[in-house]
Amino acid sequence: MGDDSEHIRLQSTITCPGCGQQNNETMPSDACQIFYECDHCQTMLNPKTGDCCVFCSYGSLPCPSRQIGNLGE
Repeated sequence: MGDDSEHIRLQSTITCPGCGQQNNETMPSDACQIFYECDHCQTMLNPKTGDCCVFCSYGSLPCPSRQIGNLGE
């Protein structure tokens, strides 16, 4: 399992669907982030149906738990 953590990337760029603002953010490695407020337009982002967090819905990379799940596919 040590190999999985070597492949996890914690930096993701979130793109606000409301205004298009992009921010580079560090994802939490031990939890899903279900809320994110755009610092440009103050839109509160929530995960889309079927996604576990805002990074899976609006990020350039999925969250760490999804990255680990995708390694074996």
